[in-house]
Amino acid sequence: MAFELERGTFDALVFDCDGTLVDSAGAHLYSIQQALSPLGLTMEPEWYGSRHGLGPDDLLDAYEADFKIESLAREDFYQRVNEAFLANLHLIQEIKVVADVARHWFGVVPMSVASNGVRKNVEATLIATRLRPLFYTIVTAAEVDRPKPAPDVYLEAARRMRVKAERVVVFEDSYEGLEAASRAGMRAFDIRPARSSYR
Repeated sequence: MAFELERGTFDALVFDCDGTLVDSAGAHLYSIQQALSPLGLTMEPEWYGSRHGLGPDDLLDAYEADFKIESLAREDFYQRVNEAFLANLHLIQEIKVVADVARHWFGVVPMSVASNGVRKNVEATLIATRLRPLFYTIVTAAEVDRPKPAPDVYLEAARRMRVKAERVVVFEDSYEGLEAASRAGMRAFDIRPARSSYR
């Protein structure tokens, strides 16, 4: 297995969703592009690629600032993005090297998903990839005070699983997520090297 986990050295596992458990970047970008299209705007893959770990508001803040775009009507925009995303779930695939870790430890320790994403989309993604039954709970940024890189989603996942933060191991693929885990006092694996090696 790509990640060395010794039984007894941790009490729970928490996984980021997008880019960690599943390869959903293409579906997310396509959905954003579809929502931007009626406004005569687009988002380039290169720009999005280095910012996919951001929550929706932080991503749009960066987009508006970088390209000097007038503030978008967020509620309408997010609705269009979410509708497009849910219509394109077929574009999403599990990241096997990480999903296999969750399958291996299922029933041994509690496991959760902690994401900056929209809860409905995270749930739909995990259901579409048949990973949802593996997880005790899902925590999203809307359910806590602050999104990653703040530690809130990870601390809330630990609270719901009734384990101490320092006994949680996190799997992440973004700088924001790794910082969040560190600030929560949790050990974390950056899955990006394994993701590249095992594809």
